[in-house]
Amino acid sequence: MKWVTILFKEAIYHRPKDNYAYVCTNGELHIRLRTKKDDVKEVSLVHGDPYDWNGKQWQIKTTIMKKSGSDQLFDYWFASVTPPFKRLRYGFILKNDRESTCYTEKGYYPEPPVDDTAYYFCFPFLNNADIFRAPDWVKDTVWYQIFPERFANGNKNINPEEALPWGSTAPSPTNFFGGDIEGVMKRIPYLEDLGISGIYFTPIFKAYSNHKYDTIDYLEIDPQFGTKETFKELIDVCHKNGIKVMLDAVFNHSGFYFPQFQDVLMNGEHSRFKNWFHVHEFPLVTEPKPNYDTFAFTPFMPKLNTENPEVKEYLLEVGRYWVREFNIDGWRLDVANEVDHAFWREFRREVKAIKSDLYILGEIWHDSMPWLRGDQFDAVMNYPFTTNILNLFGRQTITSKEFVENMTNVIHMYPANVNEVSFNLVGSHDTPRILTECGNDIDRVKQVFALLLSFIGTPCIYYGDEIGLTGAQDPGCRKCMEWDENKQNRDLFEHIQKLIRLRRENPLLSNEGKISFISPEYHEKCLAFVKSNGKSSIIVVLNTCSEKVEYTIPFDFKGKTVKSLWNDEEISLTDEDLTIQIQGNGFAILKF
Repeated sequence: MKWVTILFKEAIYHRPKDNYAYVCTNGELHIRLRTKKDDVKEVSLVHGDPYDWNGKQWQIKTTIMKKSGSDQLFDYWFASVTPPFKRLRYGFILKNDRESTCYTEKGYYPEPPVDDTAYYFCFPFLNNADIFRAPDWVKDTVWYQIFPERFANGNKNINPEEALPWGSTAPSPTNFFGGDIEGVMKRIPYLEDLGISGIYFTPIFKAYSNHKYDTIDYLEIDPQFGTKETFKELIDVCHKNGIKVMLDAVFNHSGFYFPQFQDVLMNGEHSRFKNWFHVHEFPLVTEPKPNYDTFAFTPFMPKLNTENPEVKEYLLEVGRYWVREFNIDGWRLDVANEVDHAFWREFRREVKAIKSDLYILGEIWHDSMPWLRGDQFDAVMNYPFTTNILNLFGRQTITSKEFVENMTNVIHMYPANVNEVSFNLVGSHDTPRILTECGNDIDRVKQVFALLLSFIGTPCIYYGDEIGLTGAQDPGCRKCMEWDENKQNRDLFEHIQKLIRLRRENPLLSNEGKISFISPEYHEKCLAFVKSNGKSSIIVVLNTCSEKVEYTIPFDFKGKTVKSLWNDEEISLTDEDLTIQIQGNGFAILKF
């Protein structure tokens, strides 16, 4: 057969780094390739040790690559190899019905060249220090986000003077209801009952607002929340009950009443703190726009200059202090993408030196690969996941096919070991409530949580979503938690409780094994994916329409035992096919 180049070679892409070639903790080297959608029928990885020669001929092997997914434009291919001497040179043989070619770092060749290794992509050495490692415990954690001012009032004696009776009116940007740390502590049994194993607190440090993202003192707990002693007691109670605690660090900007910023306001260019901020000119003004850098033109949140040595050391000590003195388990980093990379590298070294399995989570809403190379963050908040779930089940603006294509793209943006600890959420203090997004349709909300709690990554539930709180965009999404069980949706609570239990009992529902979507072509109304470890598999199927459907799972089930995890019953098979009925806006979770 004559070998010539593939027609759409401009779509073929690989780089020997990041999400296209990376090392796993077990020593495997994962290699991916991107090609034009439906253009290439077969891909083989051609590879060898750069020093393995037989005379003048380099010794190579071939490994068949599997198609790991497709999005709107591209197909993605995957292979795993374990180089015996921890180094590799490699390329790709691509074929379709008409053509074949060998793709290397230096271009395309009719057949794999073996007179020199310099043609090929290079993974010089599988250095242990370069492997991306996030804390193992994160993969099995189910998070619960608490907005402290609105979760529970445990001590009315420390309420702000203007505090309103609990839940007596709608939330506003300025009102207070007296939520505090003691209130959280009294509700730990509730969280245990739900199955929560991690709490993510929005800021608890001294601040002016009810949301506390305008910090006054990073080393003090806001008096309306309690004391350091109370917080330390909360940490101890959480840890005794198997619950991790993550705090929110606002290092991109301070609050308007941060003493150092007040000094600049008062003393202008004579202030010793003038270089703590990004000041354009003196004196400082707040209107019509501030003449100093801020978060989103908000004059009450001046941006900190993290390249200033004093600022850097101040913030690094904040990071160290709460880990060292209170044994917290994680830092969530607000507006993390606007802080310089050098600061985050040093931050990681400092806090991990105190607690090596501390979880570092960045708030980034876009492609975050530059922060996820093992030297800065362990994960980012997976907002692309959020958007796709809301568009499919909430706004109903995309099809299951578009969801699969979009999420395939998201999954292939990062290495598999990054995806395992990605922070998945369907709502937060910055977004409308999930029930509101779903048009108050409880069945669709149940589907959302069925997907959230069976997907790869570490899932997070926003307080109150589990009992059906509603609310529009901030401040509507920051209602007081409803503690009257007669006003809670207990059916939804029990639904989520059961999903969390199934995730805990079945590691495949968490992060064991590999995930792959079943082609939407099998049923245009159903979203389905498989999670498999090579010995057993779990299939999750969600019916995205309101009518009952029949779904035939495209696998040979001959000789296999199939069990419905949701209904806890075995399914009898008369032949190798398995067709299931799924209620409108329902789902199935099957293990075989």
